[in-house]
Amino acid sequence: MTTISYPPKPSPGDRIAVISPGSGLPGLFPRPFDLGLERLRKEYGLEPVEYPATRTMGSTPQERADDIHAAFADPDIKAVIASIGGDDQITVLPFLDRELIRANPKPFFGMSDNTNLLAFLRNTGIVAYHGATVMTALGRPVAMSRLTADSLRAALFTSGEYELSPADRWNDIDRDWADPATFDAEPGTQPGAGWTWVNADRVVEGRSWGGCLEILGWLLMADREIPRDLTEFDSGVLLLETSEELPSGTEIFRTLRNMGERGLLRRFSALLMGRPKTWSFEHPNSPQEAARYAQEQREAVLRAMAVYAPTTTIVFDVDFGHTDPQLVIPYGGLVRVDGPARRITVTY
Repeated sequence: MTTISYPPKPSPGDRIAVISPGSGLPGLFPRPFDLGLERLRKEYGLEPVEYPATRTMGSTPQERADDIHAAFADPDIKAVIASIGGDDQITVLPFLDRELIRANPKPFFGMSDNTNLLAFLRNTGIVAYHGATVMTALGRPVAMSRLTADSLRAALFTSGEYELSPADRWNDIDRDWADPATFDAEPGTQPGAGWTWVNADRVVEGRSWGGCLEILGWLLMADREIPRDLTEFDSGVLLLETSEELPSGTEIFRTLRNMGERGLLRRFSALLMGRPKTWSFEHPNSPQEAARYAQEQREAVLRAMAVYAPTTTIVFDVDFGHTDPQLVIPYGGLVRVDGPARRITVTY
């Protein structure tokens, strides 16, 4: 069994590395990125430090791995945060020096394609943090979502329990980062309906694993960062969410089915399913189409879990992943799911 521990936390005034392990999109869309850096300075009191590939589109896997190594090896850097996701971070994994990173544990924050690095760090024995990339969470127009800002602050600077809350209002409709008018007003939101609970007759607590479902599927296909001994996940809490690519219900079911056939799903005592993103520039769904897509996704999850993990506690529409707000969840850290009380508590 991998021994997993929380790395030391930064303090206001410390330096934080900003890297792009997946994609150099800050080079194409500097406005949300620079806004996110400004908030790190002004609202969190941290000094962001960029690395060579941070704003470079088309950087090589080796160049991105070099940035990761430099960020973790520098004793003056107290935490590391991803600029955004991408779609080929899996190619960086073979270049990473596990012993260098293990010897220099630091909190890492990322999501989406950063599921690759989150899984790598968990297997290296380091608790990381799912959520709060610079461009999406910190670079939100006008102001950060309160739930995002509060959970990120707690994850950055505190240790101990933190209770998650469902969003009163949320959004998943993007606006064009290339249009300056995007940043003149906060994104529109819609009312939240809370979380939906299944098999909520127990209290479970365990270490988390998971992330973006599409990336997990790729890791399974490439056989990377999936422990050989699946007892590593016994009584754990599975985190799953889907991206702006809006995978179909059929694709979601098949990915979960394959996880079930590998023996993964039955290991976990609880599943937190992130609120699905139902709109993208490629699929600008109407409200009715978005509702149908969300229902299709939920039915796919329920169908797979009924076969492979019928007694697992499931919580739908938890606000983490590709929607706004983005709650920060410790990856490899402790998560308690209290079904009777309808409460989720994480340990930062």
